[in-house]
Order: sequence, then structure tokens, then C-alpha cells
Amino acid sequence: MDNHHTDQSFVDLLYQRMVAVNAAIAEMEVFEFGYGLETLEPEDGWQSVALEPCVDIERRIKDSAFFYSIALRPMANGKPVMDAQVRALTQTLMVGLATGFYTPEWVRQYFTFDVRGFYFFVRTHYYTDEIISRLGGAPYRQFEPKQKLFEARHAISYREFMEANAEIDRCFMDLVMTLVDILGRPVIIAIAGQTGAGKTEITARLTEYFVSAGQRVTTVEIDHFLLDRDYREARGIDSLGMKALHGDLFKSCLQEVLLGRRVITPSYDFISAMSSHDEMGRRRPGSQEQVIEPAEIIFMEGNFPFIDAEVAKLIGIKAMYLTDDDIRLKRKWRRDMDYRKKYERTYFLNRYFREQFIMLEQVYRPQMAHCDLLVDTTAAALWAIPALQNQLNGRF
Repeated sequence: MDNHHTDQSFVDLLYQRMVAVNAAIAEMEVFEFGYGLETLEPEDGWQSVALEPCVDIERRIKDSAFFYSIALRPMANGKPVMDAQVRALTQTLMVGLATGFYTPEWVRQYFTFDVRGFYFFVRTHYYTDEIISRLGGAPYRQFEPKQKLFEARHAISYREFMEANAEIDRCFMDLVMTLVDILGRPVIIAIAGQTGAGKTEITARLTEYFVSAGQRVTTVEIDHFLLDRDYREARGIDSLGMKALHGDLFKSCLQEVLLGRRVITPSYDFISAMSSHDEMGRRRPGSQEQVIEPAEIIFMEGNFPFIDAEVAKLIGIKAMYLTDDDIRLKRKWRRDMDYRKKYERTYFLNRYFREQFIMLEQVYRPQMAHCDLLVDTTAAALWAIPALQNQLNGRF
């Protein structure tokens, strides 16, 4: 790449190419875009950036080892910084776009550009041919995808997100109410999904409906079944699967609540990272347990409610809530960074880049293999397995 690309002509050219990648760039002035580029410029200038063939980049971003290698809290000169690989990838894509080595279409297919973080992250593709086939090959219900209005936005408020999802959310709630009548009570309802996808909001609305209808509602929180963190870390067990839990106690709890019984369960202290029960499932003296009272409607709360096949059999309604990564990130900027001040900025960016692919492989796709319903809020599509569609025939 020639040295002249480090001057204003490089900024102007890349700005035009980036507008084709992300419509939100058009909301910036060229000089504002230039400010962002200044924070990314390599020490030896943009001309020092080496370009990689598309196939090599595609291979790398499909390898989980790449994402595991992303550092969450790297430091430079005593300050937290963006991971070097994330930074280098963004530099490569920008130079490739400016020189025409990469087309905007190819970049959009595999990456999303976050304007506020001013970096590229890998676009997550959730659907496989097997998953689409399992869900009947086409959406059960389809609405106008109103999240398209957010393409040029830098952040999304809670109210805007809920308004855009109003039709698909209402359809899902009506469908769940119909299924509860068909399946009978007590019934366990589990809604899985990514952070920022809308699962917490829809669970709260369903809870409000059932309570107002005079039905007893309770929640089983998966996190309270976690084993001690020290025990898990000593054995290399992460917190995303059944191995991290008091598995037998968890399954026994679900069986008991389905029989309408009052259940005593473990309690997990998130400050000490210790369970009320030891690794053998025995209650520790003086520890406090959780009590789950009998209820008609039991919600299961957690990141992986039906990742285990045996547990999945006990759940009456298994639903997934999905929202595209870029939409969720815009929500998280507003919710977690602007309002909650939850994370240091570079940690937030590094973590989001790292975890989407890892969570896809470990949590979301495995649960998509077990779910009965899938709500894609970005596509405004509701999917249902054929067996469930047959159950609903004539009733929904």
C-alpha cells in the first residue's frame, strides 16, 4: 500500500466504502470518522498493514481457538487496551476495503462494524441446514422486520426495542398461553437466549399475565445449583454446562415441582462463589437453602435451561429468543455502558468480540437442537417444530 493512503484521501475513500458496510457511518461527518481512524492507525502507518486472503480470514474466524485466544484485559503503558488481534483485524479490513482487496459485500457477510467501539466484530450465524430443517423449513409466523430501522443507529433504547418487537412478542405470548392450555398445569417454561435478546422482558410480561389470571407462578434459577467456583476451576469446569451444577439435585427439583410439591433447593452465594451444598450434594451446616413453593407455572431462568437432553424432557415449553449481534450490542451500549456503567470500555469490547462465537458453539446451537419454539426478533419470525405445529392446528 502506498504512503499517500495515510493522508486525507485515505480517510475520504475509506469513509465511502464503510458507508456501504454500515449505514450508521453516514450519520458521522468525515472528520469525525477521521478521529476514529486516528485511534487505530498503526505505528508505522496504514501502509504497513498486510492484507490476508479472504479464505484465510474465513478459516480463522470459524476456529474457536482464535476466539479463546482473545485477551479480555490486555494492558499497555499501564492502561487497558483493545486486544491486539481484534485491533489488527479491524486495521486489515479497513485497508482491504480502501484498496478494493475486500468488497463491502464480503465484509458485511462475515463482520459487523460497531460505530461506538470503532471496531469490527465477527458476525454470528446461528442457523444451520439441520436447525432449519428441524424447525420445519420455514417460519411458522412472519411479520415485518422493524429492527431494520435501527441500522443507522448508534444505540437503541429499551422502549424502541420493545416497540419494534411488539408484533412478534405478542404472537409468542399468545402462542405460549395456548400451549399451556393444551399441555396442562403444572408446566415448566424455559426461555433461553443471548444477553440483550429480550428474553428477560418477555418472561416478565408472561409472568405478569399469568399472575393477573390468578395462577401461581414461580421460578427455578439454574445459577443456584452451581457448584463452588473453586471446585469448578480446579477441575477446569466452566459455568456453561451441566457439569457445573449439582445435576442430580437440579433434575430432582424439576421432577418435584412438576408433581406440585414444595421443594428445598441449594442456594449459591455470588459473593463468596460458594454453594449451600458440598460437591456430593450434602447441605453444609448453617447454610441457607432456597424454597420453591408449588405453582401452576414454573419459569426456568438461566443461560442454558435445556442444553441437557434429560432436563429438556421435563420442560413443557422450550423457547429460544434470538436477536442479531449488532442490535444486541447497540442495546448493551445504552443499557450496560451508558446507564449501568457496568464495564471498562476495552474490556466490554474484547469480551463481546470473544464470547459471541464461544457461546454460539457451547450454548445456543446445542439448545436450538432441543427447542420447540424460536423467536428471531431481528427477522420478526417465529419458528416452531412440526410436532408443535400439529398440536396447535386449529387452536392458534
